[in-house]
Amino acid sequence: MPAKPKDLMPQLTESIAQATAQISAAHKEETSAQQQLVDQFTALAGQPAFVVVLAVSILAWIVMNISAMRLGHKAIDPPPFTWLQGTITMGTLLVASLILTTQRREDQLSSHRSQLILELTILNDQKCSKIIGLLEEVRRDNPAIVDRIDDQAAAMSEPSDTLAVLEAIKASPAKVEPE
Repeated sequence: MPAKPKDLMPQLTESIAQATAQISAAHKEETSAQQQLVDQFTALAGQPAFVVVLAVSILAWIVMNISAMRLGHKAIDPPPFTWLQGTITMGTLLVASLILTTQRREDQLSSHRSQLILELTILNDQKCSKIIGLLEEVRRDNPAIVDRIDDQAAAMSEPSDTLAVLEAIKASPAKVEPE
């Protein structure tokens, strides 16, 4: 008894999840120790708690130095807080570098997924074309079915010309999405 489409959905969903997990696992295995460290720092810097701790630290530094000056002590970093500015500048450069490095790695994973989707789509197009061609052949060869010319089925039995599709995409004007 053939499976109903609803019966196939859990299998399809599971297959997609497994394929995605395999791609992600392979990508993670290829990651160097340095890249893993960068990813951990980026994940830490992306937490809301990091922003809070950073803001509290900056505020504490300013309050501590101003309070020291008002109490008659020598401030470690008097206004305009040169050390604080330098530290913030270095921290900003570090965080930007971490984000760019992590984004580059994530772009590689995205590229792998896109390549897989493209290859599967082309393969499915070829399979569908073959199935349509075989059905047309059965229709022509079966004496119980009236033979007729079906231009649409004939066209669909040919696989898509991927280079022509790519050229059409390049030639079409970019669509602007409404805001």
